[in-house]
Amino acid sequence: MTDVVHEIEVEIRNIQGLHLRPAMQIIDLAGGFKSQITVSSDKDTADAKSIMQMMLLRATCGTKLKVRACGNDAKEALKAIQELVEEKHFDEPLPGLTA
Repeated sequence: MTDVVHEIEVEIRNIQGLHLRPAMQIIDLAGGFKSQITVSSDKDTADAKSIMQMMLLRATCGTKLKVRACGNDAKEALKAIQELVEEKHFDEPLPGLTA
């Protein structure tokens, strides 16, 4: 039996986009799951557990990313990443809000 692939789309909404600290937050979170997790922009795809690949996405504020996970804990992984990106916004300010 093959693992089912699950996919979500998230939007980067924090002012500075996916810079080093938010990328590390995703990597740390993804590292806690056994599933294979990838993050894709329009042009590039990155392993969500690799800092070098995540930084190459160059995702700025407003960028929509597709996050795919394959494995037994894929749904949980995607839910956690979606919460980090779209609800917690990496604990950073949003456009129009002061810190």
